[in-house]
Amino acid sequence: MEIYLAPLEGITSHIFRQCQLKHFGGVDKYFTPFFTPSEKGVLGAKFLREVKKENNQGQRLVPQILTNNSDGFLTMCKVFKEYGYNEVNLNLGCPSGTVVSKGRGAGFLAKKDELDRFLDDIFKSEYNISIKTRIGLESREEFFELLEIYNKYPLVELIIHPRTRKDMYKGEIDFQMYKYAVENSKNKLCYNGDIFNLKEFEKIKSVFGSDNIMIGRGLVINPKLAKVIRGEKNITREEIKLYYEDVYNGYKEFLSGNIPLMHKMKELFVYMLNMFEDSEKIGKKIKRAKKIEDFNFFVNELFENYEIKNDFDFML
Repeated sequence: MEIYLAPLEGITSHIFRQCQLKHFGGVDKYFTPFFTPSEKGVLGAKFLREVKKENNQGQRLVPQILTNNSDGFLTMCKVFKEYGYNEVNLNLGCPSGTVVSKGRGAGFLAKKDELDRFLDDIFKSEYNISIKTRIGLESREEFFELLEIYNKYPLVELIIHPRTRKDMYKGEIDFQMYKYAVENSKNKLCYNGDIFNLKEFEKIKSVFGSDNIMIGRGLVINPKLAKVIRGEKNITREEIKLYYEDVYNGYKEFLSGNIPLMHKMKELFVYMLNMFEDSEKIGKKIKRAKKIEDFNFFVNELFENYEIKNDFDFML
C-alpha cells in the first residue's frame, strides 16, 4: 500500500513537506499545490521554490497543474520534465469558487465534451499523467459519464475524492460511487477523502481494500498519521513541538517579517488544533494574537499544557 500527501494550497509547501519527511515520513508520494500555466511556461520565484530538487530531497514529488487549456498544460509538462519530473497531475477537484467560475478544477467536470477533447490532446503526448478528480460538479450521477471519459485514456492513476463540488468538504463521502469506480475503472485507483485517524483508514481499507490512499487534511492535523497507519505509536507533544519549530524556522527564513510568518503559522493551526484536547480557548488566543510575541507565548502554552488526543478520533 502506498500513502500520498494531497496538495493543500498555501499549506503543503516545500517547507511543510521537508519537515514532515524529516520528522515522520511514511509518505510514498507528495503532490505540490497546483500550478496555473503561464503563457511562456516561466515559473515565478514562489513556484520555483516548490519544484527545485534541492528543496525536495528524498521525496517522490509530483507537480500538479490546474488548467482547462491543453496547450498550457503541455507547456507546463515540458517545464517540469526539464526540472526532472516524470509525472504530472491534473487537478479536476479544486472546489474554490474562483477556480470553478473559470471552468477549472471541479468546474471543468461540467463541460464533459471539452474535457474529453482536452484529455485527447494531452494524452497524445509522451508525458505520464495522473488525475485527481471529484465525482461531479452538482450531482453524483455525473460520475458515470466522467468515468467513461477517464477510461478512454492511459492514466498513471485516477485519484478520486468521492464528493461533488457542491458538497465541498462537508457532505458525506459517497462510498457507493467509489465502489462503482473500483468495479468499472480501467485505470489504477487511489482513494482520497476524510482519513483523519487510524479508524477511518481501517474503514476504507475494509470496504475497498484500496492499495493506495491520499491524505490531505489528516496529515496536516497529524503529520505522523502515515506512520500511525503503518503501525507506529501516536504522535507525542514532544514530537509535534520539534516538528512545529522546524516549520516555523523554515518559513522564517524567506517570509518578509513577523506578521506574514504569524499569519502562515495561524493557517497551520486551523488544522493542528484539532489534535489537542480541550483546545478551544487557547485556540482562540492563538488565532486572535496580533503580535508575534503573544502568538508564540500562546503556542508554547498549548505545547506545554494541553494533551494530545489519545485516539485522534476527530473529524473536521
